[in-house]
Formats: sequence, structure tokens, C-alpha cells
Amino acid sequence: MAAYTPTEIIELLRWEYGELPWRPHGDPMTELILTILSQNTSDANSGRAFARLRLRFPSWEALLGAAPREIEEAIQVGGLARVKAPRIKAILEEIWRRLGSFDLYFLKEMPLAEAKAWLRSLPGVGPKTAACVLMFALGMPALPVDTHVYRVARRLGLVPPQAGAGKSHELLEGMLVPEQVYPFHMSLIRHGRRICRAQRPLCPQCPLAPRCPSAVL
Repeated sequence: MAAYTPTEIIELLRWEYGELPWRPHGDPMTELILTILSQNTSDANSGRAFARLRLRFPSWEALLGAAPREIEEAIQVGGLARVKAPRIKAILEEIWRRLGSFDLYFLKEMPLAEAKAWLRSLPGVGPKTAACVLMFALGMPALPVDTHVYRVARRLGLVPPQAGAGKSHELLEGMLVPEQVYPFHMSLIRHGRRICRAQRPLCPQCPLAPRCPSAVL
């Protein structure tokens, strides 16, 4: 029996988790920095790091003028501060050099591929970070492939294991029509956290188990 199509996966997981309407997170600059802070840490820790960063530097211009060491101290609670602080500083400097402002809403008027390329040309911005900014802040159909989305998609046979998370952005997004991108992303994240877990997945409870090539029943 053939594995599931993305449309079937969305429909089956909608029955499991309900409707998942798009809700914007904030402005694109905020989403960009918050996504950088979220790398390799929990949402709770990255949220605390972002709150402390904005408390110490209330504007992006103030953050631009800060030394990397000052940024590192502000985001210490989020983890990997020595790596993330100079990355944030470099991103701010490059955006200011290009635009003379921190207003990224112009990206919404660009074709999706061009908006992705603009963001990915910033220092340290990869496909997941770019997709998060475009989807969550601007409502564009860019698919972030985090660890949960990648794991579930790989187990379902949607992407080959050798593709890697980076290549999977392009492969998975190409399987979806624009209105499917957000529910696909959100439902796979929920499924990966609740049932298709990294360790000891709950295959007997999974609505996708009947045709999942990786299911252990």
C-alpha cells in the first residue's frame, strides 16, 4: 500500500489536532532575532533571552550600537550566547548597511524565492530561519523544517534519509500548495512532540500508522 500524500497527512492530523489557523507572531525583525535565539534551545529559554535582550536594548538601533559582549550577557539564559551574540550583531549591521532601517516588511512584496534569498544572504541565516520569518511574520508560504517536521516527514517516507534537513525544505515545500504549508508545518510539529517522538514513538496511538513505512505496531 502506498504511503500517505501530504494532503492525506494534513487531513488525518486535522482530525487529531483540530484546525490550525495562521496566527502572526510579530514583526519580521522580531521573528528573525527570536528565531536565531531559539536555535538549539527550548522555547522557554529563547523567550527569556529575547525578553532580556529587549529590556536592555529597547530598540534595534540600540542593539546595533551594543558590543557583542553586552549582547552575550543579555542572552546568556538562552544558551550558546558566545555563538549567537556575534551572529545577531552581524545580522543587524548587514541589514542596516543595506536598508538604513530595520523594516523588513518589504519582503512580503517580493516573490517567495527572492525573499528567501535575501534573508539567507544575511550572516548565519539558513533555510529554517528564513522560512520562519516569512511564514510567521509575513504569512508567506515558506516551510520551516525543524527537528520534528524533519523526523516525521522522514519516517513517513516523504523525504529520503540522505536528503538532510536543509534539502528537505525544498522537497517538502514543493509537495504543498501555498494554503497547505502552515497546517502541514504545525500539525507535524504537534505530531512529533506528542506521538512521533524521537525516542519511543507511540506508533500504536498514531493515526498515520496503517500506511507509515516506519511504524512499529
